[in-house]
Amino acid sequence: MTRGELLHLLIGQGRTRGFEFRRWFVQNTGETWSSYAEALQWLAKGKRAQMLLFSHEFAKSFFQSGERIQYVVEPQTFERVTANGQSLTVNRKAHLRHSSREDVWRFHLREMAVRAEPLHYIRRFLITEETMAAVSRPTVQVVDEDDYDNENLVRETA
Repeated sequence: MTRGELLHLLIGQGRTRGFEFRRWFVQNTGETWSSYAEALQWLAKGKRAQMLLFSHEFAKSFFQSGERIQYVVEPQTFERVTANGQSLTVNRKAHLRHSSREDVWRFHLREMAVRAEPLHYIRRFLITEETMAAVSRPTVQVVDEDDYDNENLVRETA
């Protein structure tokens, strides 16, 4: 999924919850509005997407306070020591979680701020068919191969 496609999904979900993208774009970017596609293309370049992600207006719409949201917990692998001293490797599958809390948007802004790639963090909250397929299929470990989605999130779109 490219950065532009991800932003399109994020904006779409925000708009269903009351976010006015056109008004936000004109007020916060200093650019003139010509079309949604051009605004999205402009926003997808470089670090401009962070203007949207860290906007309080967008965050309040995307993460509505008190609303129950779904997100994906990524697969985890870690080592733990058993009671008899043996080392045990624990593999946890990816799964869906539900959460609801007051001022949830502030919590997620703080979480995104400490991440190297905020788009990767917020993508967990987009429940798409692709996400559901990834959660339900068994995990396969591939060594020394870059994640295609991570590569596309970092790469600038032309």
